[in-house]
Amino acid sequence: MDEFMLIFRHQDGKKIASPEQMQIWMKQTMDWIGGIAAQNKFSGGNGLPFDDARIVHSNQMVTNGPFGEIKETIGGYIIVKGNSVEEAVEFAKGCPILQGEGNTVEVRKIAKSDGVH
Repeated sequence: MDEFMLIFRHQDGKKIASPEQMQIWMKQTMDWIGGIAAQNKFSGGNGLPFDDARIVHSNQMVTNGPFGEIKETIGGYIIVKGNSVEEAVEFAKGCPILQGEGNTVEVRKIAKSDGVH
């Protein structure tokens, strides 16, 4: 069985929801993850706050980020187990983040480590 990362992309991370709406979304997200975990297909995940981030550029310049020209932000990710990318996509289709217009869930297969560092 392979592992897949489901990456939550917010079209405009600067939009702030009310505390009440955030609580609703968090419950929906926990219920969604609970459904995946009940199938023994949840491996882990984390939210990514929008503050206290830095971007290190190839020329060693460090900037505050992820800000700038693009509005899109990554709000977090989970890792799920699946027999195929199609199965992981089916999990992604149930993600509550998709209720937000323009939001997306990117599904990426995680490369297996061969033990070489």
